[in-house]
Amino acid sequence: MKPIFLILLSSITFSISAQSELLCQGGYWTEAEAVEVMKDFKSQWTSQKDWEERADIIRQGIVNGLQWDRMPKVDAVPNVISSLPQKKEGYSVQNIALESFPGFYVTGNLYTPSNLKPPFAGILSTHGHFADARFTEEEQMRNASLAQMGAVVFAYDMVGYGESTTVDHKMPIALLLQTWNSKRVLDYLLSREDIDPERIAITGASGGGTQSFILGAIDSRLKVSVPVVQVSAHFFGGCVCESGMPIHKSQSHQTNNVEIAALFAPKPQLLVSDGADWTKNTPKVEFPYLQEVYQVYDATAKIENAHFEKEKHNYGPSKRNAAYRFLSTYLELPGGVGPNKNVYDESSVSLLSPEELKLFSTRSRPQNELIGNEAVLTYLKIKLQE
Repeated sequence: MKPIFLILLSSITFSISAQSELLCQGGYWTEAEAVEVMKDFKSQWTSQKDWEERADIIRQGIVNGLQWDRMPKVDAVPNVISSLPQKKEGYSVQNIALESFPGFYVTGNLYTPSNLKPPFAGILSTHGHFADARFTEEEQMRNASLAQMGAVVFAYDMVGYGESTTVDHKMPIALLLQTWNSKRVLDYLLSREDIDPERIAITGASGGGTQSFILGAIDSRLKVSVPVVQVSAHFFGGCVCESGMPIHKSQSHQTNNVEIAALFAPKPQLLVSDGADWTKNTPKVEFPYLQEVYQVYDATAKIENAHFEKEKHNYGPSKRNAAYRFLSTYLELPGGVGPNKNVYDESSVSLLSPEELKLFSTRSRPQNELIGNEAVLTYLKIKLQE
């Protein structure tokens, strides 16, 4: 499977009215309708060859729907701005920004192991629509713990969040920008000499889960995926950054987030779900479909579901521990959890304030930075047409 560079659309006009009928947003189907739709999807393939033909159509639909061809050619390794590391117990934290494309920056934190020797695994850590985003206790606990276990973790902002506020989060091409930012974070991690390119993962909750399975669907360089509380047969994401561009439907095909997650097969993937949101049916609807896809590769052992019926929509301690176990196994984390240690002790993690985690709290922003939605759209030669 080639990463991302497929046949692309060439139009430079992004027409909101023309594409509205192709958008699948929010609770696009009822739960009952989604069950029937999944049966119809399954009827369209029986073998690995059949599935891969369908997978190619879905993957092409994502790339075309994103208007991926609008993104400029860039250097393989992004320009990097970073702070000095803050040394903590078993890890260090740097505040960092990458130039995603000329004048547009993705901001975040780089967590690096300090008591282990490279090569390290690499993890892209995404966040959802939670207050304070990458600065929350949930995020810091997960990122620092994974660094203590032996992974270099890049935790980065969604557009319009944290320090990535030069554009609005709900601008019409937010999904394109966020997916591109994820690609550039991956480019950066793979450029590091201390990273093992065969041990690269992505994980995030809610909208961060969406970012996980979308990048996993179109970039084969990712090796492990843990989308949390987001893979749903009937719910397509409630924000433009998840479903504001026509990646699920075209004039010739229809899919949903379950099949997009299935494009990651046969590589290791853990779905984490709970009983209080749109993932409440995962054990009986979404997960069985993914098992059938993995079955055609004889790889059902590599698809798992950790379901927490009495929990809510978050990336809380039990969900983190499920992810720790899975990532420890498939990324071979030397300090991770396993058969003799299946709960990770997070007590040595130091929580930092948002100001301590911000790169631009102590330095000026880049002089070439594109400021505002219009500046970014103009640079990318994308014209919004009502």
